[in-house]
Amino acid sequence: MTARRWLLPLLMALPLAALTGCASSTPAPERYTLPAVEVTAAGGAEAAHELRLAPPRLAHYLDVEGIVMQVDDITLVEANGHQWAEALSAQLQRGLRDRLAARLPDTRVVLERPGQAEGDSLRLALEIDRFQGRHDGLAVIGGRWRLEDADGTLLAMQGLAAEVALAADGYPALVRALGQGWDAVADELATAIRRTRPPGPPR
Repeated sequence: MTARRWLLPLLMALPLAALTGCASSTPAPERYTLPAVEVTAAGGAEAAHELRLAPPRLAHYLDVEGIVMQVDDITLVEANGHQWAEALSAQLQRGLRDRLAARLPDTRVVLERPGQAEGDSLRLALEIDRFQGRHDGLAVIGGRWRLEDADGTLLAMQGLAAEVALAADGYPALVRALGQGWDAVADELATAIRRTRPPGPPR
């Protein structure tokens, strides 16, 4: 598919109120959630490891309701008619928990909450500065992650990046491609966690 063919239907759905000058005539936005993954029973009380997953910190331009499109090399646009069904940070945190739990069956992956006691678990934190569609027909994800021990000592830190080609035109295909990119991020993180953490206690 050409970049122009992929981009046209997305640009047509960008803020209509700015063109019509009448917000009351703007149709209700379509809302999307990232693809879910099957939650397994792995990582229960008998797990050898525990991992606390902090809420991802999003770049300011991503911390919005509308899905973000990069329409050229420097221009980013938030869609009014196509929005996230809930805060993107919450979707990313919960989705990564389920993806890591599936990839690390010996690990109990828990969501970190404000004011929560630190305990003895490892802590994974992410900064996301790209999570958008791009004019060349790709869904792009980028940022950094860091893994800390229970005392806050840095164990590992690295950049992350994923690009997935859309299978079709439109926002549903973009959201599904972003979900596939988040799968790839989970693969990378699970490998890094296994390589970095100490072995679990003998059973």
